[in-house]
Amino acid sequence: MSELLVLAPVLLFMAAMLLISAYLRRAASAAQGSSSFLSEYFIGSRSLGGFVLAMTTVATYSSVSSFVGGPGQAWEIGFGWIYMSVVQVTMLILLLGILGKKLALAARAINGVTIIDIIRHRYQSDLLANLSAIIIVVFMCATMVAQFVGGAKLFEAVTGLPYLTGLAIFGLAVVVYTTVGGFRGVAVTDAVCAIFMLVGMVLLLAGLLEQGGGFASVMDTLATRKPEMLKPLAGGKMPVSLYVSMWVLVGLCVIALPQSAVRCMSYDSTRSLHRAMIIGTIVIGAMNVGMNAIGVLSAGVMTDTLANYGGSIDNIIPRLIASMSPLVAGLCIIGPIAATISTISSLLLAASSSIVKDVWLYESARRGHTLSTRRVTLISQGCTLVLGLLSFVVSIDPPSVIWKINMFAFGGLESAFLWIFLLGLFWKKANKCGALAAILGGTLSYCTAMALGIRIADLHQIVIGSTVSLVCFCIGTWAGRPVPDSVLGCYFALDDGPAQSGDC
Repeated sequence: MSELLVLAPVLLFMAAMLLISAYLRRAASAAQGSSSFLSEYFIGSRSLGGFVLAMTTVATYSSVSSFVGGPGQAWEIGFGWIYMSVVQVTMLILLLGILGKKLALAARAINGVTIIDIIRHRYQSDLLANLSAIIIVVFMCATMVAQFVGGAKLFEAVTGLPYLTGLAIFGLAVVVYTTVGGFRGVAVTDAVCAIFMLVGMVLLLAGLLEQGGGFASVMDTLATRKPEMLKPLAGGKMPVSLYVSMWVLVGLCVIALPQSAVRCMSYDSTRSLHRAMIIGTIVIGAMNVGMNAIGVLSAGVMTDTLANYGGSIDNIIPRLIASMSPLVAGLCIIGPIAATISTISSLLLAASSSIVKDVWLYESARRGHTLSTRRVTLISQGCTLVLGLLSFVVSIDPPSVIWKINMFAFGGLESAFLWIFLLGLFWKKANKCGALAAILGGTLSYCTAMALGIRIADLHQIVIGSTVSLVCFCIGTWAGRPVPDSVLGCYFALDDGPAQSGDC
């Protein structure tokens, strides 16, 4: 009976996500032509309003790590982890404020549907576009595996069901609704997920404070048992180098994440962009700071050693949820499950578009092959389904430490694309040679540094990857040929006027 009370809210939530996706896909089925289908399936026909844009961007960024791995770190470190996480409040402002207008104008001008459409056109390079697609698929699949594992572990810890049962219940559901709904379905369900994340967080906080006898009692316990958790450096567990590393990794460089950047191409007006920046900043601040605060406060309630909680910080929040009454636990688990499925759906669609739209369809068009809308639809949905199922299968034998897997994938994508996005949109001299050197140099140096444990001044390897990428970009640009003015006009002549579809 208790298992049913826990599962019922989650199953109802996932059923609602499936129904919403199916409804939106049917409503969009009137689009004619393969190009119209691609625009609808991969960027929602550029029609998102401010609220949905804000919520889908927040939900994409706030993964299972935000609800499990991050708060687990906060349980171990203390308030220093919250001080570090404050930088995430800037995510929407940085992404939409820096890239939002430029990417939207350029995408409309070239009829671009994906981030790689922009990269291919801006740098006039098929090789760069294909490399970008490979990197996106590899790192996004790694992140998806982390999300599948995190969601299944939540089910296991809270409901008592076997890991594989939890993986099957929510994993297959999210793969199916992403395949059916496309970008619009993902965006709308992301918005719903973001609302449930906030609700779940509030319920979790209320339950935690009730168990601990109130905020004052919890803080007294922390001050008595672990006073170092109240200090910024946490007794050496939160060194300055870690602050700087995380501010770069999850703060300044998040504009380079393709799954977030594609949101910049999907809104309907400048007003929606501005509204999204305001709404999203408030929501992501409440969500990330709030969840990490719950992690810290849980140390005043869950006072055993880490070994007694399964030996992993990823178990802290699931164990906290499991300690509540079955119905409350069922409602609380919706928050992290929503974070998990919203991130998987966004990553899955971005990876699918990289293969279908940016490689297969482009090569088919280049060779003069004409494809029916039905075939394009089946291939797009089929690729989405296969990628999702492959990530699902890998998750059956789960890797450990969700937070580290997420951060590795973040760093890989940021090392590859940070300067390609920024310099491509804001530096006229940026060219193909510089971009190729940057993506290869940044990705290889980052992965090598991660594999060998190489650090500079004890900073995260993202510093090495992004620095090498910048140096390679500058050297390559100096050695390469300039981009034609006709191409540059699509990116540097549109700032003062509305972009018209097909201008370039």
